[in-house]
Amino acid sequence: MSLARGQLFRRLGALSGAAAVGAAAYGAHGFRRSDRDDYLKELFETANQYHFLHSLALLAVPHCRYPMVAGTILSSGMGMFCGTFYYHALTGDSTFTKMAPVGGTLLILGWAAMAL
Repeated sequence: MSLARGQLFRRLGALSGAAAVGAAAYGAHGFRRSDRDDYLKELFETANQYHFLHSLALLAVPHCRYPMVAGTILSSGMGMFCGTFYYHALTGDSTFTKMAPVGGTLLILGWAAMAL
């Protein structure tokens, strides 16, 4: 039964991967910031790299022992880490950047949960 519930994360990983490709295309072609905002472009690219990598991790979640735990932790980490960086890069507003370390910690814990 837990494998069937874990399939949700396989689908989420596939959709997240598609979104990461779209975000990468936007970052390469539509992200128009002035030269002084190279940091924001770099931040966007970092978010996109982590988004891609953890989308792939979600595809493996159904195969681990506790897929709901691992998938929930990874998904939360992606939202808090990648989402915070995407938001900051696109808006220039750093209000939520304090959430990024929490998101990064959740990504680490998500990988560890896959090992259980």
